[in-house]
Amino acid sequence: MNAHFAQTFSWLRARVSRGMLGTLLLSCIGAAQAAPVYPEAAKGPVVDDYFGTPVADPYRWLEDVDAPETLRWVKAQQALTTPFLAALPEREPLKARITTLWNFARRGLPRFAGDNRFYTQNDGLQNQALLYVEPKGGSARALIDPNPLSADGATALTAWEPSDDGRRLAYTLAEAGSDWETLKVRDVASGQDLPDGLTRVKFSGIAWTHDGSALVYSRYPEPPAGNTTATFEKLAGHSLWLHRLGTSQSSDTLLLKPEDASWTVGAGLSEDGRWLLASVSRAASENNRLLVIDLKNAAQPVFDTPPVMLGENFENAFQPIGNVGSTLYVLTSDHAPKRRVIAVDLAHPEPAHWRTVVAEGADVITQAQVAGGQLIVHTLHDASSRLTRYNLQGRKLGAVKLPGLGDASALSAKEDQRDVYFSFTGFATPPSNYRLDMHTGKVTLDWAPKLAFTPADYVTEQVFYPSRDGTRVPMFISYKKGLKKNGTNPTLLYGYGGFNISLLPSFSVQNLVWMEAGGVYAQPNLRGGGEYGEAWHLAGTKSHKQNVFDDFAAAAQTLIAQRYTSPKHLGIYGRSNGGLLVGATLNQHPELFAAAVPGVGVMDMLRFHRFTIGAAWREDYGSSETAEGFAALYPYSPVHNVKPGGVYPPTLTITADHDDRVVPGHSFKYAAAMQAANADNPNPQLIRIEERGGHGAGKPVGKKIEEVADVLAFLRHYTQ
Repeated sequence: MNAHFAQTFSWLRARVSRGMLGTLLLSCIGAAQAAPVYPEAAKGPVVDDYFGTPVADPYRWLEDVDAPETLRWVKAQQALTTPFLAALPEREPLKARITTLWNFARRGLPRFAGDNRFYTQNDGLQNQALLYVEPKGGSARALIDPNPLSADGATALTAWEPSDDGRRLAYTLAEAGSDWETLKVRDVASGQDLPDGLTRVKFSGIAWTHDGSALVYSRYPEPPAGNTTATFEKLAGHSLWLHRLGTSQSSDTLLLKPEDASWTVGAGLSEDGRWLLASVSRAASENNRLLVIDLKNAAQPVFDTPPVMLGENFENAFQPIGNVGSTLYVLTSDHAPKRRVIAVDLAHPEPAHWRTVVAEGADVITQAQVAGGQLIVHTLHDASSRLTRYNLQGRKLGAVKLPGLGDASALSAKEDQRDVYFSFTGFATPPSNYRLDMHTGKVTLDWAPKLAFTPADYVTEQVFYPSRDGTRVPMFISYKKGLKKNGTNPTLLYGYGGFNISLLPSFSVQNLVWMEAGGVYAQPNLRGGGEYGEAWHLAGTKSHKQNVFDDFAAAAQTLIAQRYTSPKHLGIYGRSNGGLLVGATLNQHPELFAAAVPGVGVMDMLRFHRFTIGAAWREDYGSSETAEGFAALYPYSPVHNVKPGGVYPPTLTITADHDDRVVPGHSFKYAAAMQAANADNPNPQLIRIEERGGHGAGKPVGKKIEEVADVLAFLRHYTQ
């Protein structure tokens, strides 16, 4: 019966006009008299025992994304979802407006090396941004254009770093949204690549030696011969390497291999070239071990003295932010949950000799940088940016005047450069680049985009609401002026709540189009994030993760109570850890929402640690490997808490066929469970599966527009 359903849609697409197909589907959508007929998903016999509790896993087979039966299921789901979304009456008008608004130039912050200025820019609808070089006194020219490298624009420039003299540029490319990268080196003058090509690169920084003859980077070992499933396997063996230009990768020098194969390592060099600064992490956490190695100012790194180690026990974060000779400035959470800046004399690196430069304050410090012989410090005040200048002795020189309420966390600075560049954005403010003179404190506009809309037409307010346990949670609410709080406004509630990540006011074409059409956009700052420091983060982790879902549900209840919207008009959306948030909250409170979009979510909380980098997430989630972890995870794991016969609102699950960060099996299993549980529910339970796609980074603009049109059309259709 389900196979026949898919075949029927294929027949319709081949034999009727687009208009007739749209009319047919719209009658089904509008009438909503019968549940959709979903592709068959056989239930397997797998049952796991977790500390005496049997847990069925009937869709385990969907974890093997390249198996023939999984591929057939994927094709059948696409045959259902694609025409369904295409027939939504809101989709084409929304897509047209999205395309119009997306067609504006976007420029990254500049970086300076030698006599060259480098920056990325997308002129509008280019699938990928280009990297430009602008010589001092000369004209800018494109140095790297990734767009011709693949027919669908899915090859992305993911990272780049010029050598100190600006003559060469190291860069990485990723294919189809993968986290795997290839590292290359380009000669800036000629625009030609050198023979060097480094593979197995993942979660790596790029650092040049001071003389530009070698690179420091991170990679994983080659998989065993004949292993064709390595894309989704658990990662192990991340290590730090030195590559000398003009040599083969097989000749690279191993610099550091963490003693635990699940840990990761990255490194940079101090701007004066003397110190190698290596950070070892054992989880997706900012807590780390910082190793400082004296290179003796050699042309090539020399390791003849033991490194200085800060944070041996992974109990705090240590981020180097610059040095003056043998004095290293570090941003740390040591004895400061909201962070402080310390100066470490590398000749006497013991904690007793550390000097506090900027003390912990009421607002969390998220970034700091030595620049122009001073310090620029970024803090968050109720989830919006503040910038402040200090001298290197810690005396406050003044607050930086920002354009308004928003995000100024993107900084570009150098220790010997008095100008600091930062990007500023808000919900109705596209990212603009500003230049700050560290000596005078003067801020000037460096570059601004031009869009076909009026920012002054939009309002952003911040409210504070009590969560279930009484915790005060902030939430930004944005909308077009003239909104009436009558409970009927289509509202998009977006959240994340994890991994110490802060959600700040920022511009999005997607959100602008939603607000322009009369919708409300709401963004709460849930526990688990970093908006108020480590205590706020830890309050949303492991056995406290339920706090995050309670915060999100309370945000919805607040929007309803204050008459912004009502359950019939409220949609929720989140990606990655935010996809987990949507799935868990939807399971717990289906009555609160009219529609839900969980994107690339971590949906199987009992098995996430078995794939790719998932083991690193145990620091936030815990793990089913322990009785305590299982007891915390099982009650909210989205895959395991879909209630058969439950009446769930329309749900559009989103994933990509080869997401190698949050593997697609998470979303496949969740969608199969939702479809089985809602077999008699007229509300559609669909899954959108992107081909040649990953977790989201590097996605071509064309594919972004298609996805945004689908998401907004789905949410708009079921919330208006």
